[in-house]
Amino acid sequence: MQMRFDGLLGFPGGFVDRRYWSLEDGLNRVLGLGLGCVRLTEADYLCSHLTEGPHRVVAHFYARQLTLEELHTIEISAVHSRDHGLEVMGMVRVPLYTQKDRMGGLPNFLANSFVGTAKFQLLFALKILNMVPEEKLAEAVAATLKPKKPPVDHVAGA
Repeated sequence: MQMRFDGLLGFPGGFVDRRYWSLEDGLNRVLGLGLGCVRLTEADYLCSHLTEGPHRVVAHFYARQLTLEELHTIEISAVHSRDHGLEVMGMVRVPLYTQKDRMGGLPNFLANSFVGTAKFQLLFALKILNMVPEEKLAEAVAATLKPKKPPVDHVAGA
């Protein structure tokens, strides 16, 4: 994922003008500007979401398995992209574990702010690609819904 200029987490991508590009060609053009070295195909397609409102947007979601070497190459390429530091503040790895306290790792990550349908897309991909066991994913989501305890004030009064 990426940290955007507005502090929200999202996935790399952008708008594609279907008059000039096929969906995958347009996506690869946009990804080439930001990541440089990854190409997606129809086989990488997972789902689409329609966002209602004054600006109707269809978000198409693609996912592809990478080797660790490919991931490192993409992370290095992203730092050197034209959008780095302007539209995108950097790549972010999603923790696919939960710590013993049941909050650290994925549950805390899910408590962040996401743009548009990015959180739903992330959860959908983690489930459908079997990246996190379904019961662990449900626990992580449930942990983010619990109200947080207020901080304890340890300062003694005079």
